[in-house]
Amino acid sequence: MENGSYRKLTDLKWLNIFEVFFRDKHGRRRSWMVTTRRQEPKCASGAFEKPDAVVIVAVHRGHKKLVVNREYRVALGGDEYAFPAGLVDEGESVEDAVRRELKEETGLAVTRFLKIGSPVYSSAGMTDESVSMVFVECEGEIDTAANEGTEQIEPMLLTRQEVSRLIQDSSKKFDAKAWLVLLYLSGTNPAVELT
Repeated sequence: MENGSYRKLTDLKWLNIFEVFFRDKHGRRRSWMVTTRRQEPKCASGAFEKPDAVVIVAVHRGHKKLVVNREYRVALGGDEYAFPAGLVDEGESVEDAVRRELKEETGLAVTRFLKIGSPVYSSAGMTDESVSMVFVECEGEIDTAANEGTEQIEPMLLTRQEVSRLIQDSSKKFDAKAWLVLLYLSGTNPAVELT
């Protein structure tokens, strides 16, 4: 088998596992288990240009506060602090996914797009899932009526000081992407210096 060939191990709706074959630096044939949201792994299809999901870093225009969700996550057995996020539907643009997901999860409406990031990967050792970090301004009132039955989301509007206190609480669980942005926005200096 050549690099990028694969064998599908599961046949599920939202996520599947594939055994992907490759040659290591010594030319030995190896395999790796990869999860993907697609019908075939991206390493075989080459379909890396469009993200699977969006992560929305939203600032409420009227309140000048950051939108952060506390959401129950089954895999964590408890709540996780993260930004509003969700999958990009088939045929949907990143902008439309952001508008839809922010409204569904928080009741807030996008008023301006500030930055749409390229797809990034947070767990490349096990999945090819990618997200675009999208920075927006929004307005409206918090409303969770559009949450799906499986979603347990509590949206919050936080000041810089509240963000700083939140990320210092080691008992809290955070999405990795959100934690990095929250750390930066809190003004906390991680004592890293570059020359």
